[in-house]
Amino acid sequence: MAIRGWLTAGLVGLLSGLVVVPAYAAQPAFVVKQGVSQPVHSLADAVRETVWVDIGLDLDNNGVGDRVAADIVRPATTGRVPVIIDASPYYSTSGRGNEAERKSYDSAGLPVKFPLFYDNYFVPRGYAVALVDFSGSNRSTGCMDTGGRSEIASGKAVVDWLNGRATGYSAASGGTAKTASWSTGAAAMIGKSWDGSITHGVAATGVDGLRTIVPISAISSWYDWFRSDGVSLRGFGTPTSLASGFENSNAQSRCGAVRSEMTNGAPSNGDYTAMWQQRDFVRNASKVKAAVFSVNGRADLNVKPVNWGQWLDAIPASVPRKLWLSQTGHIDPFDFRRAEWVRTLHRWFDRWLLDVQNGIENEPRVSVERGVNQWADSPTWPPSGVQSQRVYPVAGSVAGVGTLSQTPGSSTSSFTDNGSGTASSFIASPNATSARRVLYSTGPLASDVRIAGISNLTVAVTPSAPTAHLSAFLVDYGPATIRSSTGEGIRTLTNETCWGENRPGDDGCYRETEATTSSVDATIIARGWADLANYSSLSTPRTLTPGTKYTMNFRLYAADYVVPRNHRLALVIAPTDTSATTSPSQLPRITVHLAETSIQLPLIGSLRQAATHPAPEATRVQQDIVPGQFR
Repeated sequence: MAIRGWLTAGLVGLLSGLVVVPAYAAQPAFVVKQGVSQPVHSLADAVRETVWVDIGLDLDNNGVGDRVAADIVRPATTGRVPVIIDASPYYSTSGRGNEAERKSYDSAGLPVKFPLFYDNYFVPRGYAVALVDFSGSNRSTGCMDTGGRSEIASGKAVVDWLNGRATGYSAASGGTAKTASWSTGAAAMIGKSWDGSITHGVAATGVDGLRTIVPISAISSWYDWFRSDGVSLRGFGTPTSLASGFENSNAQSRCGAVRSEMTNGAPSNGDYTAMWQQRDFVRNASKVKAAVFSVNGRADLNVKPVNWGQWLDAIPASVPRKLWLSQTGHIDPFDFRRAEWVRTLHRWFDRWLLDVQNGIENEPRVSVERGVNQWADSPTWPPSGVQSQRVYPVAGSVAGVGTLSQTPGSSTSSFTDNGSGTASSFIASPNATSARRVLYSTGPLASDVRIAGISNLTVAVTPSAPTAHLSAFLVDYGPATIRSSTGEGIRTLTNETCWGENRPGDDGCYRETEATTSSVDATIIARGWADLANYSSLSTPRTLTPGTKYTMNFRLYAADYVVPRNHRLALVIAPTDTSATTSPSQLPRITVHLAETSIQLPLIGSLRQAATHPAPEATRVQQDIVPGQFR
């Protein structure tokens, strides 16, 4: 039997506690058949409006509260509806999605073009969609502060307004008050990249009414986008430089104080400061109540995989969660698994915003692309059966090449930072001595081994100079066909498929994609970078004394990866990775003390070796991925 949104508010509240609609509504707000909400509303007749919501700040110091513009499209129904929110700085600049769609408006200023397919697909099914301009961008007032309090308020204030706790207006200044009497108060936040990052920040406030977030390739700590354990990442600049490309004219002229605060709080030496702490959403993740559906790319060197791993580790165990992990780089699931993504997202929103008891929360939580377009599901995250195992590098008969062992080795091994090493060069020729790295591996594995979580490296080293940067890579040596770095793993085709209804100025049709692939003999599973000067503190660097031994702990990125039987698992330790990090002021020779160096691995399975036979020489390696524009 269909579940009808025109049931009385009392009955719906009794059944679900989530969806509240007016008694005796003249038209159904939503209809569910065969377990999913149905398209019962016309997108052509939908209500389109803009509401400017006061976020409770005045960062542009004009004596008036800052307001964010929320462009809303909602069904023309007297029943109340939930809201899907995508807050972004990109709507008038870089655009959204693979086709870089921007917002557009008619002559009266009403929104016409809503980027992405959310409005086309979900509004007919009884949802409203609100696309929010970050403060200081597009039609919003205030300042852009790159992950800071104004940005989080840009999303939280809209959720509060939907629940009657904030004030909305009909204009960016002045205007009349507007309420969300049409809303149930139930909200979701979704978004890729910067848009997704704000979902983390808003959820970490614990705001009531936010029922779920869907962060896609999203930052959970802004320090980990710009920096890595004390070292600055090449090409990522500062929060100030990032914001400057998306500010509107008001922000450009009035927000100098905010820009100075960000600049002063992001020293080039990579230190962790109070400015970074404010932009660390993981530290408040214990407040999260919203269900989390996290989508990420294994090869994403824009928003690095450490961000999803530390976020899922930090949210309360009681929070419902789902994880998709593709082989792609910085790509939306709409462009690598489209039909399954729309189907799954539809059921996810139905469950948490309409309280449709479809059981999606009881289905496998983890879906990982093990081979190109080959997906494997597992029931939980963190996965059951993971055991933390520490292994040690042990010297072999070839200088700088050895084995991984469960017991510590002895002696030392050295390499030199010549200022030109890259990830692909460090992992090449694994059986040969290299002056630029050391490499330790298992023999061919007797069975598959799954690495699921964040690996942690403890390294004891002696530098020959007063500055030193370190890089580390966990590598699968063995033949494989994977998504290539070309197009971050996809190629855009010419044919289109349509998702939802079309209306003049806003269709739901998008170009299809296909995977780009490479045949390789080595695949990087996880990587990490660090500045040895921060060996004892990320916030306070120490001057290094040449010839003195230092011990440092740093993370490698989160992973869910299966090393196949007969492949080898290796740890590569190297100096500056110039494809990713800045170089130290003086290039050192670095000596690694093997007995005091180890890596803690989150493993399912055993590192037991198969029958010994010569390992193949790797000649085809995973290529370095140069991060593209952050969007």
